[in-house]
Amino acid sequence: MSATAFWFLLTGASAALTHMAVFALVQHLYPEVWPEAANALGFVIAFAVSFAGHRWLSFKGTSTPIQQSLQRFAVTAVAGFVCNEVIFMVLTRHYGWFGLLALFLALVVASAQTFVLSRFWAFQR
Repeated sequence: MSATAFWFLLTGASAALTHMAVFALVQHLYPEVWPEAANALGFVIAFAVSFAGHRWLSFKGTSTPIQQSLQRFAVTAVAGFVCNEVIFMVLTRHYGWFGLLALFLALVVASAQTFVLSRFWAFQR
């Protein structure tokens, strides 16, 4: 396994766990909050973990300036979140899946999209 793939997986797992923990905590403490809103809050907090890990670990050899990487990664992450939220909503609202299970699957699917956009655009070498 390449160093990029190793760090991408580790960073992605850390960000996903952060995202899921925030989601679960919000749903537990504030059950009146819509699951989609808890998902969005989890995304916002996990974004910082994800950007830092990808910038300084996964794609540390990038020549892209930090401001440009941040802007590009924000677009990449929002695109991944849109994918995540659509899958999450379909699984929870249409199929009645449990929130954390639906979120886990949505994060797995969105991570592939995020890797491709991060590797070849946001943190271009």
